[in-house]
Amino acid sequence: MQINKAIIPVAGWGTRRLPITKVIEKAMLPIGNRPLVDYVVEDCAKAGIKEVYLVIDEKPFSQIKAYYEENAKLNNYLIARGKSDKLSLTDTSREGLTIHFYAQKDVDNRYGSAEPVAQVVREYNIDEPCVILMGDDFVYNADGSSDLVRLMETIEDETDSAMLATEIPLEDVERYGVLKVEDGLLSGIYEKPKKEDAPSNLINISKYIMSAELLQRIVKYCDENDFGPQDQEYLITDPIIDHIKAGGKIHVLPINGQYLDGGSMEGWLHANNVVCGE
Repeated sequence: MQINKAIIPVAGWGTRRLPITKVIEKAMLPIGNRPLVDYVVEDCAKAGIKEVYLVIDEKPFSQIKAYYEENAKLNNYLIARGKSDKLSLTDTSREGLTIHFYAQKDVDNRYGSAEPVAQVVREYNIDEPCVILMGDDFVYNADGSSDLVRLMETIEDETDSAMLATEIPLEDVERYGVLKVEDGLLSGIYEKPKKEDAPSNLINISKYIMSAELLQRIVKYCDENDFGPQDQEYLITDPIIDHIKAGGKIHVLPINGQYLDGGSMEGWLHANNVVCGE
């Protein structure tokens, strides 16, 4: 099933990557010669998505927004200096893809993976299935294929949802949200279980296709809870669990590519080694 919209949260301080994230937005950290978030946007374009909603911070200047907008001053400089051959490198648009920039409200007090999704769904009245991808990690397929395309193919109708997962060594599961899967469908998410209690070695990598019903469940969850900044985060997995308990179907698809996480120093170095080693 073709999905036409994607939401990519990229706001926040990126505290795992301080001090560099004092001046460089986490999603703009380079993987090779491109920012991390561009690999996520590229995958959306490969999957035929038409509209991407980048959830950015409420700041006077956004590096992410500047990256995707035209820079006429730079283009004029290149032309004037006889470097017109580099103009194609400044064109960071994707054919057939429109990018919307939404400034997340109250990001410091309403923190977590659910809140930016809920705000975009409300603001743009999204009432159709939508892709949800985080902006600081991605699935890399060296052959140019896309696991997001494969994920779309698992959706049978508009009431279904789906998510990508990856296998890890069982001894590492205590660091992740581990999935319980029955007949290809999600039946539970267990946060950081001991390996002897883990239902599998499949982990959640926060790459989803969500039905309109599940999106509205996320909005309701954020509307009905008022967690303080010292309490808990607005976690997208909470309404996901509520959704499957209510009978909603979420297909689980293990990836073919490599899951690369740029949010940590170790993950970022590994991602650069993988991408630049090709």
